Amino acid sequence: MRTVSENRCFGGVQGVYTHASEATGTDMTFGLFLPAEAADHPVPLLWYLSGLTCTHENAMTKAGAQRYAAEHGIALVFPDTSPRGEGVADDAAYDLGQGAGFYLNATEAPWAPHFRMWDYVAEELPRILTASFEIDEDRQAITGHSMGGHGALTLALSLPGRFRSVSAFAPIANPVASDWGRKQFAAYLGPDETLWRGHDASILMAERGFDGEVLVDQGASDQFLDLLKPEALAHAMAARRQPGAFRLQQGYDHSYYFVSTFIPDHIAFHAEALYR
Repeated sequence: MRTVSENRCFGGVQGVYTHASEATGTDMTFGLFLPAEAADHPVPLLWYLSGLTCTHENAMTKAGAQRYAAEHGIALVFPDTSPRGEGVADDAAYDLGQGAGFYLNATEAPWAPHFRMWDYVAEELPRILTASFEIDEDRQAITGHSMGGHGALTLALSLPGRFRSVSAFAPIANPVASDWGRKQFAAYLGPDETLWRGHDASILMAERGFDGEVLVDQGASDQFLDLLKPEALAHAMAARRQPGAFRLQQGYDHSYYFVSTFIPDHIAFHAEALYR
């Protein structure tokens, strides 16, 4: 692993690191904020998964999360959203290919050799973090925005016991019924739609629920509401009697202004679960 940068930040350290990934067969870069407490003992970890077109850097520099994580003594990890580099398949569209990994393992050409973001986020990067930094592997939570909200929810719903809490900002909530999902699932997973269901948060919520609390914030003025389909997730949570909250925020759109407004609530929500 190579250190790209380390900067003092709210008493802790905001680092950026690059490593060779077995899962993707490429070099991968991630950001990691460690609070001051990590100098003395392992600390809880909150995962932040980013959305379409993002790298590790977007949330790291725009969400304003480090201040609140430092107050609660929580580490933050910001993975990249896809494999990148020479020889990695891509597409001219912004919502497929590099920057649009959708947090799944692709099985179709030309994506299958490198687009294995599920394995990277669920298995490989957790091992690297706990082996290399003062991270408490038993106290982890997950959040994300848009495509990253989709990833956070599907990972938490599919890996019982892994995360103590899950939240999402404007997640792609029902991708099997949306152009943000059907296009990508067909490309990455092939035409068998039964394989898509395991990557749809609304379906997983209805079938499994989450053994913990869920927090979802959705901007009521989000320009992508028709693609996100938040009503499907809200209905699934209600039908499941899922503990938690789905909040529709009047006047807010899909931007990082929305995320940065409510990130204090989300970090406090996760801190309560991580320290319970």
